[in-house]
Amino acid sequence: MPLTDRAVRNAKALDRPQRLFDGEGMYLEVSPSGGKWWRLKYRFSGKEKRLSLGVYPETSIADARERRGDMRKLLARGIDPGEHRKAVKREAKTRAANSFEAVAREWYEKQVHTWVASHAADVLRRMEKNLFPEIGDKPIGEITPPVLLGAVRKIEHRGAHDLAHRVLQVASQIFRYGVAAGLCERDPAPDLRGALTPHKSRNQAAVTPDELPSLLRAIEGYSDVEDKVTSCALQLLALTFVRTNELVNATWEEFDLKNGMWVIPGERMKMKVDHIVGRTCGRCHWRSASNGSRSWSRPCPAFSSCARYGNMVRRYSPQPARWI
Repeated sequence: MPLTDRAVRNAKALDRPQRLFDGEGMYLEVSPSGGKWWRLKYRFSGKEKRLSLGVYPETSIADARERRGDMRKLLARGIDPGEHRKAVKREAKTRAANSFEAVAREWYEKQVHTWVASHAADVLRRMEKNLFPEIGDKPIGEITPPVLLGAVRKIEHRGAHDLAHRVLQVASQIFRYGVAAGLCERDPAPDLRGALTPHKSRNQAAVTPDELPSLLRAIEGYSDVEDKVTSCALQLLALTFVRTNELVNATWEEFDLKNGMWVIPGERMKMKVDHIVGRTCGRCHWRSASNGSRSWSRPCPAFSSCARYGNMVRRYSPQPARWI
C-alpha cells in the first residue's frame, strides 16, 4: 500500500533501521537516530542496487516519487541511474573547474609576478567587479561573443567607456590562455570589434619647450613654507624624469645623500629591475629636499608623508610635449 504524508511524518525511530515501502522499489528508511531517507531499490545487469532520492522533510513524498519516475525512465532506456548520477556530478565538477573565473584566476596567478603591485590589483579588481559576476560561473568554452558583449556593455551603460575596452582586453588575454591550455577553442573578443562605443583618450596636459623655463622658475619660486616638499619633488621630477609614483612613493632608505645616488628597487619599477639615478640628477637638490623634511616623513615615504603632497605632485608634475 502506498505511503501517505501523514504516515511518513508520524514514522517513529526504532532500535534498528526500518523500511516503509511506497511501491515500485521506493521506500522510506528510518534510522534509530530518527533520520529519514528516501531510497530506490532496483536491479541492473542482474545486480541489486540502491539509490538515494533525498532526505525527508526537505524532500517531500511527492518529490521523491517524481525522482523515482525519472530514475525508472533511465532504466527503461538501459541506463544505470546510479552511474548516470555519478557522470552528471563529474561533468558538473569539470564545468566548474573550467569556468571562466577558474581559468581567469589561473591565468592571473601565472602573470601576477611580472606586474607591479598596483597594476596587479587593478587587473584583479576589474575581473572581480565586472567579469566574474556576469560570466564567472560559465564554462569558458561555452561563452559566445554575444554573451561576452552583454557583460562588457553593462560597463558601457555606466558611462565607463575606457574601462569597458580595458576589461575586454583582459578577457581576451584570458580566452587566449584558455585556447593554449585546451580549455576553449577560440577567443570571442575579436568578434566584438566595433561593437563598443569608441573611446577617444586624452593626452595629459603637456609643457612645450618654450614654456618649460617659465615653469621651472615658477617651481623654484614656490616658496610657501608648507609646500617645500612639493616644490622639491617637482624639481626632482624635472631633473630625473622618473615616473611620478616612483618619486611619490620613494623612501629615505633609497637615497644616498652623501654620494648623490638614488636606487629605486626593482619591485617598484615597471620592468622589475633596480633603477639607479646618479649624480647628474642634482646632488644639491637631494640635500635641499632632505633639509627639514625627515621630521615630516616619519616612517612614511619621503615625498608622500601627507596625501596632499602626493596628489599635488601628481597634478602639477611637468609633462614635456615631445623631446626630439
